[in-house]
Amino acid sequence: MIERRKTRALMVGSVPVGGGAPVSVQSMTTTKTADVDGTLAQVYALKGAGADIVRITCNDAEAAAGLAEIVPRSPVPIIADIHFQYRLALAALEAGVQGLRLNPGNIRNPVHIKEVAIAAGERGVPIRVGVNAGSLDKDLLEKHGAPVPAALVESALHEIRLLEEVDFHDIKISVKHSHVPSMVESYRLLADRIDYPLHLGVTEAGPPPSGLMKSVAGIATLLLEGIGDTIRFSLTANPVEEAEAGRKLLEQLGLRERAGLDLIACPSCGRAEIDVMAVAAEAQRVLEAEKLPIQVAVMGCVVNGPGEAREADIGIAAGRGKGHLFIKGSVVRVVPESEMVEALLDEARRLASEGVEARLAAADSTAEQMAEEAAAELLAVQGDADHVAERRARVTRIARGE
Repeated sequence: MIERRKTRALMVGSVPVGGGAPVSVQSMTTTKTADVDGTLAQVYALKGAGADIVRITCNDAEAAAGLAEIVPRSPVPIIADIHFQYRLALAALEAGVQGLRLNPGNIRNPVHIKEVAIAAGERGVPIRVGVNAGSLDKDLLEKHGAPVPAALVESALHEIRLLEEVDFHDIKISVKHSHVPSMVESYRLLADRIDYPLHLGVTEAGPPPSGLMKSVAGIATLLLEGIGDTIRFSLTANPVEEAEAGRKLLEQLGLRERAGLDLIACPSCGRAEIDVMAVAAEAQRVLEAEKLPIQVAVMGCVVNGPGEAREADIGIAAGRGKGHLFIKGSVVRVVPESEMVEALLDEARRLASEGVEARLAAADSTAEQMAEEAAAELLAVQGDADHVAERRARVTRIARGE
C-alpha cells in the first residue's frame, strides 16, 4: 500500500481534494470557451473518460460569459484558467466556477492577487497556484539563472504567502516542468515545505507515445512516494486521452478502483497456438465497449496460461484448436478456437452480473480435465518448444564458471 502524504483538505465543488481523499483526475478543454455547446460536449466526453475535474480557459470577456452558461450545465466541477488579467478571475467567480488556477508568473501585482483571493474566499472557491517552468517570473529567472526546481518552489511559496496574508488557505499547488527529473525534484522540495495538496503534471509533455511516457515517469514516481492529490497528463492530443491515461494510471497504482477493462496478455512464445496479439486486440475491442470493471487475460497456450493468469477475473488460453476459458485460474468451459473472443465476452457479461462464485459453480465438470489433456498433448507434440531445459543448463554453467 502507498502511504500518502498528509495534506490539508479542500473541496473543488463536490470533489474532495487532499486530506486523504482519492487522487482525482483532471483535464482541460481545447475548445473556444465562447462556444458553449462545443465546450460542454468536450466536458461530457472528459467525464465519460474518467475526469473528475475539468479546467477551462478564461482568456477574454467572451470566455467568461461562456462560463456563466457552461458551469450550471457541467457534470463535473469547472476550474477557470486565468493568465495576466486578474479581472477575468473575478468574472469567472461571478460565473460560478468551482476553482481558479492562477499563474504567479504572469499575475504579479500583489494587490490584484489578494483581491482575487478575498473574492474566492467569500465564495468558498479554492485557488491553485500554478507555477510553470515556461512562464516563471523574470526576477526569479534572473536570480536562479534557469527554471530550476528551487526557482519554481520559491515562486510557489511567494504566492502562497500573498494568499495567506488575506487569510486565504483553500490552496493547492503545482510546480510543473517539461523536464521530468526537474519536475520530480520540484515537487519533492515543495512537499517538504508545505502541507497544502499538490496537483501533479509534466507540462508540455508532447504527443503520445513520448508524452505518455514522460507523464507516467514523473507522475507515477511521485504518487508511489505518496506525493500528489490531483493529476493531469498534459498531452498534445485529444484531451479525452489525457483523462483515460490519468484514470488508468491511478487504477494500476491501486489509488482508484478499476472503472473499466484491464486486459493482460502473454508476450507469446514458441508454444503459442494462436496469434496472441490479434486475439488480444479483438478481445480488447469488444470488451472495452462493455465497460466492465474486470481484469481479463488472453494466453497463448493452455500449458501455463490458466496458472500464470490465475489472478485475472477471467481469461482464455489456446490449446490445439480449442479455447480453454478460465475464471480465477479454474477452467470452466472449452470452446472452439474460432469462438474464443465470443465466449470470453459472453462469460465476462455473466461474471459481471452473477459473480465469481456463481460462475465457478456453473462450470463444466469436464473442462478442467480437458484442459489437462490438451496441455499434455501439446507438450507431447511440441516437446520443449521454448528450449527451457537447454537454456537452464547454459545459464547454470555460466553461473558456476564452468
